[in-house]
Amino acid sequence: MPKLMIKFEAAFIKEVKLDKPSFTLGRKADNDIVLDNPAVSGHHCKFYESGGTWFVEDLNSTNGTFVNAKKVLKSGLKPGDSVAIVKYTLVFTDENAALSAPKEEPLPAQRPKAPQGALEVLENPADERKDFELTALSTYIGRSSQATVPYKSGGLFGGGPELAAVITLRPEGYYLNPIKEGYAKYNGNPLTEKVQLKDDDTIEVGATRFRFFLKK
Repeated sequence: MPKLMIKFEAAFIKEVKLDKPSFTLGRKADNDIVLDNPAVSGHHCKFYESGGTWFVEDLNSTNGTFVNAKKVLKSGLKPGDSVAIVKYTLVFTDENAALSAPKEEPLPAQRPKAPQGALEVLENPADERKDFELTALSTYIGRSSQATVPYKSGGLFGGGPELAAVITLRPEGYYLNPIKEGYAKYNGNPLTEKVQLKDDDTIEVGATRFRFFLKK
């Protein structure tokens, strides 16, 4: 089922399941998704499904709607895309979406299969598992039941976000997206925006360190 993971600045707020054909978003209480912030327009934008694709459409808002940092009036959404509204970020995910070529261009039989991605636990595993295959379109790293990949909390008090990051599978490869901005690290640097993963990249979440690799 398609979902929106909503965060305000760096804090994860909630998950919204897109379980009906359309959703309106805005400051007013009659919206399906209410963002109580004066910078958000009363009816800011809408999300809707058409022809098997989800779209976001701006409703003549004051401060605009942005998809992957680009201002849009209307845009189709793919898993891992980020919709920015003022200081809110909504990450679109769809675990049931099929990765396929357009119907008018069927995949040739001889086309090689894309390499399978996986995570190897290098340090401080959260449980007995040492590796995780990235077979879903969205793989969450976190402490909640929604997370496929758990991490071990770090720091003196052992805290950490319920969902820290998500790895999304796209036709061109794997992407690492922050949910709590700056908490996870990518190759030693705080993760603040979506990055495309490469073989042998390292990901640190809390006290746990992973290695991303492509199976040969």
